[in-house]
Amino acid sequence: MDSEDNTLDALLADIARLINQYPIAIERQAGFIHATGKDPELAEKLMKAADTMRDSGNLYLTWAKHYASMAKGNTDATSDEDETDDFDI
Repeated sequence: MDSEDNTLDALLADIARLINQYPIAIERQAGFIHATGKDPELAEKLMKAADTMRDSGNLYLTWAKHYASMAKGNTDATSDEDETDDFDI
């Protein structure tokens, strides 16, 4: 069981890292588009999309942690952890 627990923890860490990096990459691309003056509307949409992805990523990660905790035998469905720090919210 420890091996599976370690696998879940490692996967959660990977998911958290990728979910955190994704909106940052979108923001960088929006900044590039804005800086080059190509399409200001697209740059604005991408900035909003980054915020949306950050919020939905936080929700996804919260559920992933919840299910990982259940898989480890923790039947307490509530969590006192503040997940907002994961995405600098």
